[in-house]
Amino acid sequence: MEHRLKIIADNKIPFLKGRIECLGEVEYADPASFTPQMVKDADILVVRTRTRCDASLLEGSSVRLVVTATIGTDHIDLDWCAANGITVRNAIGCNAPGVAQYVWSSLLRNGFDPRTDTLGIVGYGHVGSIVAGWGRMLGCRVLVCDPPRKKAGMKDVDYLGLEQLLHDSDAVSLHTPLTREGDDATYHLIGTERLEMLKRGAILINSSRGGVVDNAAWREHLREGRTKAIIDTWENEPGIDRELLAMATIATPHIAGYSLEGKQRATRMALEAIEEYTGVMLDKSGLEKGYVMPAAIATEEICSSYNPFADTVALRSAPEDFERLRGDYDYRKEPSFK
Repeated sequence: MEHRLKIIADNKIPFLKGRIECLGEVEYADPASFTPQMVKDADILVVRTRTRCDASLLEGSSVRLVVTATIGTDHIDLDWCAANGITVRNAIGCNAPGVAQYVWSSLLRNGFDPRTDTLGIVGYGHVGSIVAGWGRMLGCRVLVCDPPRKKAGMKDVDYLGLEQLLHDSDAVSLHTPLTREGDDATYHLIGTERLEMLKRGAILINSSRGGVVDNAAWREHLREGRTKAIIDTWENEPGIDRELLAMATIATPHIAGYSLEGKQRATRMALEAIEEYTGVMLDKSGLEKGYVMPAAIATEEICSSYNPFADTVALRSAPEDFERLRGDYDYRKEPSFK
C-alpha cells in the first residue's frame, strides 16, 4: 500500500485503537461530531449506528469505504453509496449470541417455560436462528416467520405467516432489519391490529430496531394490561417514550447485543473488512472469533450470566442518559455452557 490513508473512527468502538494506525492518519471522534467537513478528505469511516452515512455526510468526500461495527445497516444509504463508488461492510452476526442471551434471560425471568410454552421468531437470520437454536436445545416449540426466506425457497424450517405466529405463540421475539420499502417492509410491522392478535399474557420482545413496532400503538396496547413488553430498541432513540418505558416489563437502552465477545467479534470483522480493502494485515490478537453453537445449554447459566432488570432500573432512573448508559456500558460475558 503506497497511499497513506486517513481514517475516521467512532471513538466508542472498543478494542480498535492501536490496530489501524499503521495505515496512516487515524482520528477517533464522537459519533455526534461527524460532519461533511470532518470526513471530506477521509478515505475510510469506521462507524456505529449513530452515524447516518448518506449523501448529506458523504457527498463530495474522498471516502471510499464505510465499515460499520454493527449488524444493521439501516443507518447507511446503501444505494447511494453503491452508486457513488463507496464500499460498505458490516459485522454480520457479531452480536447474535449476546442477543440470544438477552432474549432468553428476559423470557426465563418473566415466567416463560420452554418445556411447555411456544416461542415465535420473526426474522430468521443470524440472530433469529441462534435465538431459535437455543430455544430448541431447551426443549421449546419454536415457530418462525420470515417471508423473504420463504419466498427464496428456503426449506430449513417451516415458515409461517405472521398472523398465525402471533396467534399461536406465548412469546414473540423480533429479529428483522428495519426496511421501509417493498412487499416485506418491516417499518411498523407490528401495529395496533397485530398487537391485538397476541395471546392474553403473551410477551413481545423487540431487540431488533425500534421502528419495527409502532411505539405509540404499543403504548396504547399496554395500557390494557393484556400482554407484556420487553423493549431494548425504541423509536426516536435516545428520546424514548417515557410512558412506554414505565409500562414495559423489561426496558433497556439498546444493549441487547452488548456482550464482550460480541464487541470483539464486531471489531475483528471491521478490521477484516479494512484488510480486504487495503491488502494490509492488521493486528487482531485477543479478539473473539466466530461463534460456534454449543452442544447443549442450560437455563441456569443463561440467567446467572445476565440480569436485564439491573439495566432496566438504570434506564428508568435516568432515561435522559440513554446515550451515556449505552456508550459507557460494561460489556457482559456471554454464557460459556461448559
